Amino acid sequence: MSRSDKACYRMKDLCARTGLPRQAIHFYIREGLLPEGRKTGRNMAYYSDEHLERIALIRQLQEERFLPLRAIKVVLGAKDRSLSDKQQQLLREVKQHLVGTSLVTSAPRKVALLPLCERTGITRKEVLRMAELGLLSVFTDEKRRSQIAESDVWLIEALSQLRSAGLSRALGFGPDDLLIFEDAISEVFLKEMTLITERLVHLTAKDAAAIVQRVQPIVNQILVRLHDAKIASFVSAL
Repeated sequence: MSRSDKACYRMKDLCARTGLPRQAIHFYIREGLLPEGRKTGRNMAYYSDEHLERIALIRQLQEERFLPLRAIKVVLGAKDRSLSDKQQQLLREVKQHLVGTSLVTSAPRKVALLPLCERTGITRKEVLRMAELGLLSVFTDEKRRSQIAESDVWLIEALSQLRSAGLSRALGFGPDDLLIFEDAISEVFLKEMTLITERLVHLTAKDAAAIVQRVQPIVNQILVRLHDAKIASFVSAL
């Protein structure tokens, strides 16, 4: 076992080195963002440099890319899949060819939360619940005003549209119900990513990137049509 793999840190060491409270680290472990430590007793576990590196990556994705925890979980899940070095290199090179497209955005921006809530009718409490569920992240600027990533605005707008369509608070519909779609799409994406990298690994990054761009809207259409077909089949069979 290499030095970096040795479980040599206690929880208090992990907290000191990362600047995170114990509760946050336990939350990461509980949510599957961080592997459990090596237990040596009922209330004692040791952690390794792998945990430090994983926490640093989580914080980087949160603070620099504004990714919510559920998106980070998918990113980490993809990294944890058994991708060969060649597959991982292909993904890095493909990214360079996708810069500037809708798949690889420029530096993310933040937008004020209060005007968004007023416009959509979604309360701040509901947005904070969405953040608690890991669906988006809420930030605070220097004047202590709440903000979210511009790329997450659509999710709040979608919840507002569902409310307007009849899925009201009175009927019990809220942010938690969005997890159904998030969990399903995350699982589909992980399988899709593994399949694509296995099949495209022998292509140049430029050719692979071009295929990804052409395929994405078709896959989106497949998902929509399959969903419609499932509903139609179910209703027809009643």
